[in-house]
Amino acid sequence: MTQCAAIQMASSPNVGFNLLEAEKLIAEAVKAGAKLVALPENFALMGTHETDKLKAKEVDGTGPIQDFLSAVAKKHAVWVVGGTIPIAGDNDNKVRAACLVYDDKGQRVGRYDKVHLFDVNVPGTNEVYRESDGIESGTDFQIFETPFGKLGVAICYDLRFPEFFRKMSRLGVEIFVVPSAFTAETGAAHWEVLLRARAIENLCYVIAPNQGGFHINGRKTFGHSMIIDPWGVILDCYKTGGGFVMADIDLERLEKVRSVFPVLNHRRFFCE
Repeated sequence: MTQCAAIQMASSPNVGFNLLEAEKLIAEAVKAGAKLVALPENFALMGTHETDKLKAKEVDGTGPIQDFLSAVAKKHAVWVVGGTIPIAGDNDNKVRAACLVYDDKGQRVGRYDKVHLFDVNVPGTNEVYRESDGIESGTDFQIFETPFGKLGVAICYDLRFPEFFRKMSRLGVEIFVVPSAFTAETGAAHWEVLLRARAIENLCYVIAPNQGGFHINGRKTFGHSMIIDPWGVILDCYKTGGGFVMADIDLERLEKVRSVFPVLNHRRFFCE
């Protein structure tokens, strides 16, 4: 068994402050026994304007946020799933929402760019989101081999697309990490039920670090970061504000559940 942690933040437009807060929470999680920590979407920057991402964007492979992730992973000898950071893409007026994964020596082992972009009007509110105005979509999923199991990453709005998770599940993923910044409205309606559904239907662990609280840009995020086991049981949940949740990832339990309840072997229809 391995203890893993999901970090919850209420990030601001100040990158330096956010990095200090992230390291503080990572250090606390490591002290409590975590060997893998996952940060929320936009952990380093929740800007006041969409264009703030452009001002903070980094070239792939170099930049202060990437240096921070590598350094903190090495310093604390912990695997880090780095939420999302703005990485330069093909369009000069947009960025990629990139999730970078680092091993316990500070070496980057991979990158996933958010595929599904949050372009919605939230029903019953005046909230309008157009991520595609400033973000360039990724094109495919990524799977990472770790000492804790085969890990797949999905980011926030990706959570609403079960076929995306199923494609990774078919390739043997055992742990999904879902860095997010769910709005208060959509989170209250759908966050828990979607996370538990993805865990149950794929018989996987789900580690879900979320933004949680009030932000300087006027936005409120739902929080309730949680870790869920393959049977859909919530192992730990942190409701609001900065903090973290922890739980054991037990691959022996996962394999036992899959062997006695072989739903993954009973599928008759397959996505491409």
